[in-house]
Order: sequence, then structure tokens, then C-alpha cells
Amino acid sequence: MKAVGYRIPGPIDAAASLTDIDLPEPSPTGRDILVEVKAVSVNPVDYKVRGSTPPNDGEAWKVLGWDAAGVVRAVGPSASLFQPGDEVFYAGSISRSGTNAEFHLVDERIVGRKPQSLDWAEAAALPLTALTAWEAFFDRLDVTKPVPGAAPAILIIGGAGGVGSVAIQIARQRTDLTVIATASRPETQDWVRTLGAHHVVDHSKPLAPQVEALGLGAPAFVFSTTQTAAHVQDVAELIAPQGRFGMIDDPAGFEIMLFKRKAVSIHHELMFTRPIYQTPDMAEQGRILNEVSRLADQGKLRTTLTERLSPINAANLKHAHALVESGKARGKVVLEGF
Repeated sequence: MKAVGYRIPGPIDAAASLTDIDLPEPSPTGRDILVEVKAVSVNPVDYKVRGSTPPNDGEAWKVLGWDAAGVVRAVGPSASLFQPGDEVFYAGSISRSGTNAEFHLVDERIVGRKPQSLDWAEAAALPLTALTAWEAFFDRLDVTKPVPGAAPAILIIGGAGGVGSVAIQIARQRTDLTVIATASRPETQDWVRTLGAHHVVDHSKPLAPQVEALGLGAPAFVFSTTQTAAHVQDVAELIAPQGRFGMIDDPAGFEIMLFKRKAVSIHHELMFTRPIYQTPDMAEQGRILNEVSRLADQGKLRTTLTERLSPINAANLKHAHALVESGKARGKVVLEGF
């Protein structure tokens, strides 16, 4: 089968950073299903792993990719949720070989039914980011539980990125919170408004005075998707006492003591945690994706696809990696078809 991988981690401009390869087609066992991949999207985790992680012991190639939409072609002997021919979408597991391949194995418990109203590329834009935002809101920050005295509002830092773009929509559809999103360019500010942000502030400037100027009061929640280290002081100043602060990136030198006086709780979100550790509630991810699919088919959640490339090959993946790594991507870059 066709696939894209690498042997040695490194920068995207290296000649062999991503290579077109041919690999044996895998066979499903246990609760795995075999999916014929129709479209994949690129996330920051792709370039982070590409730059740091060699192939697993005993493997010649590292295959990336943690978003896919496709068709089930075979199921393992213990699988019961899907049958060959079913259309699915999912984000997979960082501990397994990725989706940048014609055929891919994934545990059925973390798979959802593809939205029928979206095409392959539109569907592939959603799983990883939707799972991340959903888990951050409802499993980590518990946004349905009010913070006494705080404004019922959430500040989403990095509102125009992949996660931010779907987080704004989930917050609008599943909560009554006032949504404040950050964006710094006219086109990204327009983008987050079209997704439903009530207010937009500029993350290239100090956030605390801009949020205060909105007149809402101190927000109960802050969800940071990128550049958290650059905004820690501001977040500590603007968040409500007893507020809840969640993040998904990897800030260096995070000053946690800034939050002690306000008794602000700090939450990390990694949507790979459930599949990595095979947690007892691992199937929650399949349930979340089915709910995302339902919202999409009801017209309440739109795809965050902004750039479509074809086919799925090393050249196009290099372009997508470079764009996402630049930090200037709006929404999601998706590749479709082998």
C-alpha cells in the first residue's frame, strides 16, 4: 500500500523529511478495524513528532497522521461496532502507526460515524480538534459548573487555529458561555466571528486590558491552544478567582505560582490519553465523535477545512506541514485521495 513516512526525524526542509513509500497492508485483530483512508488532515502534533521522534524499534519507517476519514474494509474478530462498508472518521492514537497510508488500523472504540453531510476532506478536518476541545471543556474545565462570582465567559487563545476554530463552535452550541476569541490579523478576526465568537481580542497585544474593556467581568474559564507561555501573566491577571485554566500546548517555564492567590486550577488536555492508556472510558471518544457527527449533520457545526490538497503524498504533506508549523494557518489543511 502507498504511505508517507520518514527514517530520521528532522526539519521539514530536509530532503528526506517525508518520503513516498510502499508498506504491507495490515490486517485487523482484536477490536481493530481496517480503514481505507480517503482523507487526512495535518495538526501541530504531526510536525512535533516529525521533528523529534524516530521510528519505533523494529520499524524501518515512521508514519505520521492522526486524523482520517474513510471506509471500513475489514474488522477484527472482537469488533462489533462497525461493518465493512461503513463510513467513519477518527483521530487514532499517537502510540500507533499513523493515517498517512492507504489502509490504517484503529481501535473501533475511538471511531465515529462520518457526518453524511460532509465530504471526505471536510470530515477529516474535525476529529482530533473536536475531541481536544470537547474533552478540554467538559472533562477538564467542567465548563457547565459555574465559578462563583465569575463572568460566565470563556477566553479561547488562538481562536483561528484548528482547535480554536472548532472550540468556538462547540462552546456556542453546547454551553451558554460568552465566547471571547483571540486573533491578530483582519482575516483571522473575521474567521472567528463567522464561527460564532461574541468578542475578538488581539493576542499580539496585552490581553488583560482588552478583556477588561469588554465590561463582562473576569472570565470563569481560559482555554489556551497555543503560545501559552507568552500569555501566562495576562491570564493570571484576567481570570476570575477560583477560575479554571486549560491548555494543550507545551509551555516552557510555566509560572504556576502566579495562580495560587486566586486558587485557579490548571488543566492539561491531551486527546491521546484515553487510547494511549486504554482507559476504562476509552469508548467515550467514539461517543463524542458521533455527537460531533450529529451536530454537523444538523448544520450546527461546520467543518474547519480551509485548504484542500490532493493527492496524499510526500510533496503535499511537506507543504501542509510547513504551513501548519508557520503558525499562520487558519482552520485546517486537509489532503485527500491516494
